[in-house]
Amino acid sequence: MSEEAKLDDFKDHREQANEWAEKSLVDLCEIGGGSTPKKSNDEYWDGGKILWTTPKDFDAPRLNDTEDKMTKKGVEASTSKIYSSGTTLMVVRSGVLRHTLPVAMVDNQTTINQDLKALDPDNEQVNAEYFFQAISGLSEDIRGSCKKTGTTVESIQTNVLKQYQLPVPSKSEQQKIATVLHNVDQAIQKTGEIVEQANRLKKSFIQEFFSRGYYDHQEWHQVDMQDAYVMTRTETLPAAWDIKKSGKITEVKTGHTPSTSVDEYWDGEISWVDIHDLTQLEGTVIHTTDDTITKEGLNNSGAKLLPEGTLVLCRTGAIGETAILGKEMATDQDQVTFECDKSEVLPRYLMYLFEYATPQLERLSAGSTHNKVQLHFFSNLEIPLPEIDEQRKIIEVIESVDEVSQANKKQLDNLHQVKQGLVQDLLSGTVRTTNTNIEVPEEIEQHG
Repeated sequence: MSEEAKLDDFKDHREQANEWAEKSLVDLCEIGGGSTPKKSNDEYWDGGKILWTTPKDFDAPRLNDTEDKMTKKGVEASTSKIYSSGTTLMVVRSGVLRHTLPVAMVDNQTTINQDLKALDPDNEQVNAEYFFQAISGLSEDIRGSCKKTGTTVESIQTNVLKQYQLPVPSKSEQQKIATVLHNVDQAIQKTGEIVEQANRLKKSFIQEFFSRGYYDHQEWHQVDMQDAYVMTRTETLPAAWDIKKSGKITEVKTGHTPSTSVDEYWDGEISWVDIHDLTQLEGTVIHTTDDTITKEGLNNSGAKLLPEGTLVLCRTGAIGETAILGKEMATDQDQVTFECDKSEVLPRYLMYLFEYATPQLERLSAGSTHNKVQLHFFSNLEIPLPEIDEQRKIIEVIESVDEVSQANKKQLDNLHQVKQGLVQDLLSGTVRTTNTNIEVPEEIEQHG
């Protein structure tokens, strides 16, 4: 969004845009399909440079590349034409339609397979960016209105889709609406890239520090990384590091679930951690839980009240998910907890070590029907231990990157909420752009 056009510029008219037309998709665009040339014919695929889009390629609003590409002979054998930049692609046959309707706008020319439809807008009537933003913003309504029910594989009914009505303001207002939403998309993309970069950097730091240490170590000793109990993924560790059993440096416990048939055991003041609390956690410290228990529930079960700073690790299902308790809490039996002897090991060091060594933990679940690591394993884990000073240095660096990632994840969530609100207001005409000074970029203007 240009500096002249800030969100405050949008006057809330609180009126319906009565002058807007509503038109069926079939009147606004040409709807085309595609196919899959024989995969067994190498002439259709080997060395191909022509994009061929399938549902697996929908990972961003803009489509610039595809996993598979075709040759010219492949295109000739396909029923798909080559769709140009500005075309909106929609997944119309896939299990993903149970919960979402993927759409993307073509930046580079592409062909498509039979699970997609290409919506090529008539630029005399509708701006391509506005058309994409409208389809994307209304995707849940389109999915609900057009999805075929009672079939093995979810699909969109093309005949119903063709009649779906889109709001069509003037070309000038289309371009302004498209510009606002496109700029939010760009902010979302850039913020997402920062999160990805921070996560990659964190992963590389974890790999480096837990294999070579923070300091410039010169001497090394061999470790048996084939032993699943050893929490490392390398064959050598700094010679200055000790290796101790987890049961010697932490107090290992698990929790329990109070009887769900006794109401007096639930909705109390004690936070109670289960797998969903860990998998949904943003950050590393857990302060609240979905469920709480009472003192009666605690006393009449195997659950234990754990001190603030305890490390929690999931041992069933999402093995390796961790959190640090931000206050006293209890857990269920699918979690294992570590109360650390802080003269030996810091909880956050152990947390990042387990993140690094998750593949080792998963090996310990081998043979388990329910992807579960038995409790007795956790007291016998071999923990590589630098001195406390080096543990702190490792934590500081990883946390600094983690903080960047978490801050930008929050920003990303905020931007998605802003986009959702803008889509609703702008496409309904509740908020108008007619009297705003929005500079429409050429990349939007060129498509109608």
